[in-house]
Amino acid sequence: MKIYMDCCCLNRPFDDQAEPIIHLEAEAVKIILALCEQKIFTLISSQILKFEIGNTPNISRREKLKLLENIAQKVIKIDNKIEERAKYFENLGVQAFDALHLACAEGNADVFLTVDNKLLKRIKKIKDLKIKVRNPLEWLEEVYYGKNN
Repeated sequence: MKIYMDCCCLNRPFDDQAEPIIHLEAEAVKIILALCEQKIFTLISSQILKFEIGNTPNISRREKLKLLENIAQKVIKIDNKIEERAKYFENLGVQAFDALHLACAEGNADVFLTVDNKLLKRIKKIKDLKIKVRNPLEWLEEVYYGKNN
């Protein structure tokens, strides 16, 4: 199974863990990344993800994110088709970087994972989306327990 994680998803293990849901999402992200390292799943990256990570202001966090992103076995290059699809998503209310992440993932991954709840709500309104979009905690539950919400 090919997995695409956006930047906020990869950042979750480095967020303040005081809130229980953030801690649980961070653990889910770490489990998924460990399974990608073991080649049980395949992590997919993209030029936009590399760009976002490269512009992370906190140098220590940026270096940690680069290490996580290096687990990816494939990097999606942004071409005209992806740019057009991203523009379509933007016209539906998805922010520019999120639209590019989604367009890169669609057709190249089986699932797009994000911890951005506002983005998840916006994406649910896209009728012709060709990829499953989930919160990593919800997705792990589906994968391991067969739950489909």
